[in-house]
Amino acid sequence: ALSPAFTGSRMRPIFELVTKCGRSMATFFKEEARAGRKLEYEMKDTFQRYGNDVIATVAFGIEVDSMRDYNNEFFEMATKMLSFSSWKMVPLMVIMRVLAALGQKTNMDFMDSKLSDHFKKMIRDNMKQREVNKIVRNDMINILMEVRNGSLKHQQDEQETKDAGFATVEESNVGKTTHSRKWTDNKLFAQCFLFFIAGFDTASTLMSFLAYELSVNPEIQERLHEEIRQTEDSLKTNPLSYEVLQKMQYLDQVVSEALRKWSPNMQLDRYCRKDYLYDDNAGTRFVIEQGHMVVIPVIAMHHDPQYFPEPERFDPERFSEENRSKINTGAYLPFGVGPRNCIGSRLALMEVKSIFYHLVRDFRLVLSEKTQVPLTMAKHPFALLVEGGLWVEFKPRSGINE
Repeated sequence: ALSPAFTGSRMRPIFELVTKCGRSMATFFKEEARAGRKLEYEMKDTFQRYGNDVIATVAFGIEVDSMRDYNNEFFEMATKMLSFSSWKMVPLMVIMRVLAALGQKTNMDFMDSKLSDHFKKMIRDNMKQREVNKIVRNDMINILMEVRNGSLKHQQDEQETKDAGFATVEESNVGKTTHSRKWTDNKLFAQCFLFFIAGFDTASTLMSFLAYELSVNPEIQERLHEEIRQTEDSLKTNPLSYEVLQKMQYLDQVVSEALRKWSPNMQLDRYCRKDYLYDDNAGTRFVIEQGHMVVIPVIAMHHDPQYFPEPERFDPERFSEENRSKINTGAYLPFGVGPRNCIGSRLALMEVKSIFYHLVRDFRLVLSEKTQVPLTMAKHPFALLVEGGLWVEFKPRSGINE
């Protein structure tokens, strides 16, 4: 039902909100550098703060600055929402797939009741204020209000950028209509929580490992910086736009390779609704029975040398114009595939590309005294975590803009 929410025409105005968060974080680091402070940060925490600011403004219509206001209420709530007690914790991938139905059926009672009530009140108050004062803001709250009223339409845009990046899943035609079915408040709350998890935790995982890869592969980082510098020159005094960001080929290659090597969604799952005969015409033949869950080991496929030679090497050239045709697209599934794919892939990629555009433009990402090489991964059943944290230092580039 939300497929029309993530078309290019919808993303353009949202991009202004996202890139504002990226500029703000880069400005914060420049201020810290001018004050003589060492810019050494734990990446997961840093990018959770950036993701928090993005989701706050894009999905909730609230402006926060989590680097300057370190313990702001929105960040504290986000942290608590992802700190379920161990008996309530379920794999993040399962949450991503069943959250809307779960929230509708249980009234989100897997969360602390006070936290859940606060979360819902924040959304209700925001929507009510907009309705009373006739406020229209180009963000996800506005889109969800359209969904609630059954008026969300697919916006056909002839100027829409056709290629939003290699990693962006193709949009399914399912949902590209006007949706007259109204949503309940509980379903809207569950959808907002889904945005929260995706923007706060999943995207921050990807950004953390991308920062690490750039710090240990300076030649890749410098090539990316050169593309950013050329883009800046072509923009002259114009601000960065959604279309320009989408056309940055090497940035897309770098992000696509990070999604391959460090895919935050380590597995996908699908529920079999009717018996299905699988036959690869090579001797493997079996029936997947109705009612069974099918689990797709994404990270295993992404690290299979059959599909990606030297899988442990970070190599953006895999996704170059010359090489991308060699990739088995069925073995590269960072956002899933088909009508049940991750509809927020455009938003997630926009969030990641925007912050790295600003960071690599103004800073060199380098190994710090705390950086582990190679990384020591924490033992966790379904999350990519590093023992002791993932630390990177930012070194200001000469001549950076104020």
